[in-house]
Amino acid sequence: MLTRWLAGLGAALAVAGAAVVVETQSPRPFAIDEATIAQIETALRARTLTCHALVAQYLARIDAYDKQHAALNAIVLVNPDALRAADDLDRRLAQSGPAGPLHCVPVLVKDNYETIDVPTTAGSLALKDMMTGKDAFVVKRLREAGAVVIAKTNMAEFAFSPVETVNSILPGYTRNPYDTARVTAGSSGGSAAGTAANFGAFATASDTGDSIRGPAAHQALVGLRSTMGLISRGGVVPLSLAADITGALTRTVADTAAVLQVIAGEDPADPATADGRGHVDADYAAALDAGGLRGARLGVLHQAYDTPTTDAEVLGVFRSALDELRHAGAEVIDPVAVDGLDAMRRGGGGCNQFKYDLNRYLAGLGDKAPRHSLDEIIKSRRFHPSIQARLESAQASDDVPGETPGCKSRDEFRVRLREAVLKVMDDNRLDALVYPTWSNPPRLIGDLNTPAGDNNQLFSPSTGFPAITVPMGYTRAGTLPAGLQFFGRAWSEATLIRLAYGYEQATHHRHPPASTPPLR
Repeated sequence: MLTRWLAGLGAALAVAGAAVVVETQSPRPFAIDEATIAQIETALRARTLTCHALVAQYLARIDAYDKQHAALNAIVLVNPDALRAADDLDRRLAQSGPAGPLHCVPVLVKDNYETIDVPTTAGSLALKDMMTGKDAFVVKRLREAGAVVIAKTNMAEFAFSPVETVNSILPGYTRNPYDTARVTAGSSGGSAAGTAANFGAFATASDTGDSIRGPAAHQALVGLRSTMGLISRGGVVPLSLAADITGALTRTVADTAAVLQVIAGEDPADPATADGRGHVDADYAAALDAGGLRGARLGVLHQAYDTPTTDAEVLGVFRSALDELRHAGAEVIDPVAVDGLDAMRRGGGGCNQFKYDLNRYLAGLGDKAPRHSLDEIIKSRRFHPSIQARLESAQASDDVPGETPGCKSRDEFRVRLREAVLKVMDDNRLDALVYPTWSNPPRLIGDLNTPAGDNNQLFSPSTGFPAITVPMGYTRAGTLPAGLQFFGRAWSEATLIRLAYGYEQATHHRHPPASTPPLR
């Protein structure tokens, strides 16, 4: 299989060099580094690029930088059928036109999303080689829109860790391409590192407490955690269905809007999406207004980030971002506060529903799952030692969502928090609340002692309201990315896209990492 893939790759690169021309008619390959979805679609539809050549270039970057040179360790498995899928799309384009709005857009898929053509393991040897025979709802939507799944990405095992990406399915840590001695955040670290390094045009991700927005901030990406119910979790290995969200990591806000348009929608397999009925915007791209910050009212939520261990450089970058927001036309109200937050948090209960959700998921797979319960996973001993305590704690829990006291108390806390957040937004007539996505820069790999700085666990996951992070600059002599987060009301994705796009277009903070330069 490897020999066939390498032969195909060599042929594809030859095709790319021969088939692509620029406006001057001088032969030149399409530059995939930092390429947007719109640029890819334009080149394909103009017939200055083939799908085969495009996919081959992304595969070449994976081959060059994932296990050697920068050695990001972001990829679990390359899809051996990616070039065949590309050839099918080339034939379709020639015969009947593009397959959809993401025709031949190469996508990296987080390893907790089911894929019909390659295994899904959630980063665990306990689920090694698991083939479920179907695509997750989001993956199915992406393929129907024409996207090509080129690889599965590394993740924190069972999505547990918000600060690092390590598991038992793939030896070693996933490395941050902006400084390969540092972490990617978790759990979608492979998706983030791969997207930042241009291993794909974008990647799928999931966010229970942090794992879209945290890795986005650490890798100078855009990450949207949508309103609970807007996007299906069907076919994704659960961590906690009370907070799990599926979505994407992209390099631009426009790409986030394009992907959201495809993947948002109701799915009978995920009852939460019934709440999203009527809330999917007909055209998220219409929110891409370069002047989208003019007249916006933004509240600075110090409760989200201001702690004794907040990094001084991150604070400095954030203060500069507030000035940039003002310069772009926003009115910044600083500070605003959620009334009674500390008392609410003290009164909230705990609910560990991982065992409940995972056991139901595995039972639904029947014989297609190599393990049928959390208990079987623990007894197999096929997992990374770092998660043993969490697995055993979950197994000891008998929490049932909506029934046991801790779960009821948690749900009551979330109702109160939603009401309090809406009140501060309404009282101050705010379009969004803003804060640094992380209060500290990415840690060194293996360092679990310095402050982590994760500001993502409370507000968006506990309310179910959406939040988006965009690059706001860099710390440590301009090397380590930092993210700015906009947090809004339920179903306000179009508003958040407008605000984030306005900021992105006014600043253009993202630049690609030096560790993975363009291939010659």
